[in-house]
Amino acid sequence: MVRYRILSFKYALEGLAIALKDQPNLKFHLLAAAGVIALGFIFSISSFEWLILSLTIGFVVALELTNTAIEEIVDSFTSEVHPAAKKAKDVAAGAVLAASITAVIVGIIIFLPYII
Repeated sequence: MVRYRILSFKYALEGLAIALKDQPNLKFHLLAAAGVIALGFIFSISSFEWLILSLTIGFVVALELTNTAIEEIVDSFTSEVHPAAKKAKDVAAGAVLAASITAVIVGIIIFLPYII
């Protein structure tokens, strides 16, 4: 049982490494997250603001990973352009876009008072 749990972490880390290697959008999101974290230290934001930023960053990264998984699954079942496959991939990408826009809004709400 313990071995299975350890292996599940190993597989999850492998998945992160694969996504980081293959997905330029994930690299962009992580770079943006690093910038936001740096700003958090520069402005000495509150614990609550750190909490909100951490959840927002995690949300965007998790959705980007989910989008990647959906794209890989869809692509593995068909090499043809299928309307339902396109719809699934577009909706997953739209979820990442919505989360990213939300993250930008959260960043503005948190950092604008410090900048002004």
